[in-house]
Amino acid sequence: MSSLEQLWNDVTGIQQQPSTTVVLACALAALAAVMIRDVWRLARHVVTIAHEGGHALVAVLVGRRLAGVRLHSDTSGVTISRGRPTGPGMVATALGGYVAPSLLGLGFAAMLTFGRITALLWISIALLAAMLLLVRNAYGIASVLVVALTVFGVSWFAPAGVQATIAYAFTWFLLFSAFRPLGELQHKRARGQARDSDADQLARLTGVPGLLWVLVFGLVAFAALALAGSWLLPLAEVRTWWAAR
Repeated sequence: MSSLEQLWNDVTGIQQQPSTTVVLACALAALAAVMIRDVWRLARHVVTIAHEGGHALVAVLVGRRLAGVRLHSDTSGVTISRGRPTGPGMVATALGGYVAPSLLGLGFAAMLTFGRITALLWISIALLAAMLLLVRNAYGIASVLVVALTVFGVSWFAPAGVQATIAYAFTWFLLFSAFRPLGELQHKRARGQARDSDADQLARLTGVPGLLWVLVFGLVAFAALALAGSWLLPLAEVRTWWAAR
C-alpha cells in the first residue's frame, strides 16, 4: 500500500471513540475556555474565523462576489462581498455569521458520532486553507495559519487518543462559544455601540427588530447544542456512567 493510500485510509477510516469520562471532560474544558476571560480572549479568535467564514460561504452560495475577509487583533472581523445591497441574498449573508460556529459544531458532532475523528481534523484544515485564500490582512493570515498549523500538527503527529480528545474539545467549544458573543453583542447594542452589527443590518434589511434577530441567533445556538449534546452524550450512556461512579 502506498503512502497516499495509507493516508486516505487513515483520514476516511473510523477511529475509536473516547470514554464518556473523556467526553465530559472535553465539554467542561470547552465551557471553561468560554467562561474564563483570559482564555476567552485568545480562543475567541477561532470563533471570529468561523463567524467570518460563515458570512463568506453564504455569500458565495447566494451568488454574491466575495472580495475578501479581514480579521483583527481585537477579535473583530469583516467580510466584504459585492452584489445587491438588499434582498434575500444579502439577508442570508448577514445571517450566516453568528450561526456559523453552532452549525459547524453540529456538523462536527455528527461526524464524531460515526467515529470520523481524523476526517474532522482534516476537514478543519481544508476549511482553514480555504479561509486563508480569502483573508486580506497580515494579522488575519497569521491567525488562520496558527490555527491551521496547530490542527495539522495534532492530526499528523498526535496519537489517536489525543486526536480524539482535541476533536471532541474543539466541537464542544464551537457549540458553547456561540453564546458569549451574543451576550457581548446585545450589551453593545443596548449601549448604542453596535449600529452596524449583523442583527442591526438584518433589522434594516427585513424590518424585524434587531433584538429578535439576536434571539434567533440564540435559538439556533441552543438547538445546535441540545441536538449535538444528545449525540455526543446520550442520556442512557450518561446514566450508566453516573451509576458506575
